Amino acid sequence: MIILPEFYETHLKQELGRAEYLLLKILINLLQSIKTVSIEALATALPIPIFFESRRKRIQRFLSLNYINIEEIWFPIIKSWIEIYFPFNEVIYVVIDRTKGGLYSIRHPFL
Repeated sequence: MIILPEFYETHLKQELGRAEYLLLKILINLLQSIKTVSIEALATALPIPIFFESRRKRIQRFLSLNYINIEEIWFPIIKSWIEIYFPFNEVIYVVIDRTKGGLYSIRHPFL
């Protein structure tokens, strides 16, 4: 299992329940090992002793949770990362590839 940086762990544990947090860590590990981003590939590799269709539905339910979104989960992590690794007075440029996603409006004071 991969080890996430401490500020990731802290934030994710606050935002997610224990089962959701563990599933996210497993999914991240699977994404890094199988290098395929599809629910079917993840469901096939997910090490939970239930039927394939149940694993697929579990992943779909997890990804469709209202609070699994960029604003609540990932922006605070990006903010912490920037605050830790970049001096306050340094100019930085943040690029978000939204080719397959929607338009994200960033209204945070750190940017």
